[in-house]
Amino acid sequence: MIKINLSAKAKKAVSQKFSFYTEAIWEKEKHNFKGTLEHVFSAKKLEVFTLLEDEGIHYLVGLGAEPQEFEMQAAASKFSYSFRKKIQAVETCLNVRNFSETQIESLVKGLFLGTYTYPFKAEHPVFENKFNLVLEGHSEQKLKTLTMKTAALCEGQFTCMEWLNKPQNYKRVPHISEFLQEIADKYNLKRTVFNREHCHELGLGAFLSVNQGSSQEAAFTILEYQSGNPEAKTVGLVGKCVLFDTGGISIKGSENLHYMKSDMGGAAAVIGTLIAAAARKLPVNLIVILPITDNAVSNTAYIPSDVITAYNGKTIEILNTDAEGRMTLADGLSYLAKNYKTDALIDLATLTGSSVRMFGYTCGAYFSNNESLKKSLEKAGDKTNQRLWNLPLWDIWKDDFKSDVADFKNISSKPFGDCIVAGKFLEQFIEEHPNWAHLDIAGVAFGNVDYMKDKGATGYGVQFLLDFLENY
Repeated sequence: MIKINLSAKAKKAVSQKFSFYTEAIWEKEKHNFKGTLEHVFSAKKLEVFTLLEDEGIHYLVGLGAEPQEFEMQAAASKFSYSFRKKIQAVETCLNVRNFSETQIESLVKGLFLGTYTYPFKAEHPVFENKFNLVLEGHSEQKLKTLTMKTAALCEGQFTCMEWLNKPQNYKRVPHISEFLQEIADKYNLKRTVFNREHCHELGLGAFLSVNQGSSQEAAFTILEYQSGNPEAKTVGLVGKCVLFDTGGISIKGSENLHYMKSDMGGAAAVIGTLIAAAARKLPVNLIVILPITDNAVSNTAYIPSDVITAYNGKTIEILNTDAEGRMTLADGLSYLAKNYKTDALIDLATLTGSSVRMFGYTCGAYFSNNESLKKSLEKAGDKTNQRLWNLPLWDIWKDDFKSDVADFKNISSKPFGDCIVAGKFLEQFIEEHPNWAHLDIAGVAFGNVDYMKDKGATGYGVQFLLDFLENY
């Protein structure tokens, strides 16, 4: 049972307690309340009952029969958001005789993640609150660890959500570059940025082809987190960071064009993960590449039939300028693979409508050339409920993007399998890295959320990647 009591100042107004129960726990605990509650509260999933007693108000929150940990987190998050005005500036007291340590962690995560609102403010309650935890049989160190892990996750996931939700004119290249410099200073990260001229000198032609139509400067950004552990593994992360995607010359329809502020979903997840990992001081090294640009329509924009030379020397025939994400990722992947030694290489992108049509909003599509990495990713996805489904990388798909005038076309001319074609296309730029995965998260990074009337950022990817890194 978890009890959340208002701070001493708030108690002057009213005493409130918030308690979570599974159905089995409720059967054992309901005698602690006066009167009978069998007919009004049964601890069914997401059931909330308000009970008035002499000493104050009790909010009873149901978790269902045998909830998994991610379901407990979701229930706590839903309650926390719904009752956010009643539980601001709270102190959290936990009685752990009914829940395991990992279950408690899930509930605490949910309570704090549920406090997210938009627009995000610096004085957000999660950064003001301090846990006042009472854990029977647990050490003070475990309390500190739980507090630190929760705060790190919230900072990372809220950052991911905030940048994805920002309007286009509030997340232009200078805005995000300034923010990344602040993060680098805060967590002692090495930050390197290549502008348009430097990218040209390096030969980052695929990335530059997307940026050439923009009025904004290119910012091919590298962030490095070093754990200081000599035995730590190194993971490379590449996030698609198209700040706004018009489609370029192959312009998108206007009906849902405003949603294209979400086309940096892969980068947002990577940035959030980097922040959370650094805040937690995870014993893993991270090399993060963010090819930052927008995809604009202008007289200098790249055009269908152009032939582009990528960083690794491969040439690409442009058939559709709206397939820009794979262009920026191609140079990001090959640059990372050629210049850094990594134990695993993972890219994330809101890449294709094909993955949305295939899986809707239930899971991301993923591709990998390593069975062990597949298992690790799927395990992390199942645990956090940020799920993935594996799709094939058969060589037969290469035939669909062969070009008569270049090494590859940037899309297939066939009206199916585009997310698979995109994955196979990106495989040509990993420089034969033996431990690579591509995650297409177009359907799960941005969607229906409690805190907005319209669609908003889900935070997908941060918990999943953090769990993967923690156990890698």
